[in-house]
Amino acid sequence: MEAKKICLDDYEYAGEGANGESYNLKSDSSVMMKLYNESADITSAINELELARKVYAAGIPTPKPGEFITDGNGRFGIQFERIVGKKSYSRATGDDPQNVEKYAREFAKMCKELHSIHLKKGDFEDQKEKDKRQIDENPYFTPEEKVKVKAFVDSVPDADTAIHGDLQFSNAIVADGKQYFIDLGDFAMGHPYFDLGMVMLCCLYETEEFSQGVFHMTCATAAEFWKYFVKGYFGEDADPDEWEKILKPYAGLKCLIIELYAGCYFPQYHALLDEITKN
Repeated sequence: MEAKKICLDDYEYAGEGANGESYNLKSDSSVMMKLYNESADITSAINELELARKVYAAGIPTPKPGEFITDGNGRFGIQFERIVGKKSYSRATGDDPQNVEKYAREFAKMCKELHSIHLKKGDFEDQKEKDKRQIDENPYFTPEEKVKVKAFVDSVPDADTAIHGDLQFSNAIVADGKQYFIDLGDFAMGHPYFDLGMVMLCCLYETEEFSQGVFHMTCATAAEFWKYFVKGYFGEDADPDEWEKILKPYAGLKCLIIELYAGCYFPQYHALLDEITKN
């Protein structure tokens, strides 16, 4: 895939994430770009763009992907439709915690709608196969633990459901009443529990410092978000504590994606897998 060369001076810096920086095009408010870090392989940008195009074509509400670009100095990236005036559900909740129920229920409705989409087998990677591959690649599991965790993954019912892969309230945005999912680089197909484990992890198992620094809300607000999310997703009679028990190992599996990006061990996430690995 040939990259279109851009001039970085034509863009305004907008922020940064784990893998790169975001910029807005000065001459066109409808265009933004994600520019990968210098250390990133060109294939990372190409793979994300190809996946973004497939996800968009599948009808997932997400900003439209644009061109593959380069700054001409070894960095590559992707242009996207810019959603002007957007706010993530984590930021909205943090800024307006008295309305946590409203935001949690809206986010739950988005997630239910995402999980109502069925995909054609082979069009996207199966989450079970992805997890098993990442378990093999993860240096923080013993060989015995790998066998047990992969056995758990194998026990999960097969499904052709669309799943975000990194489902958290920071990866869903709203603007002018329209809702979008963003950062779909881990999009896959599989059982919704894989997604819901990530929602729960962010709501219940992060430190106060992390929750306030990354999600813009206290742990107490995040826990309240989870309570209303469960009601909005599973129904008014659903018990958040019971669903926490069911989804706990799925939350633990998120160590795979987190450790992949961070390159370090997170014992607090592995502890969520104790019921699997200690038996």
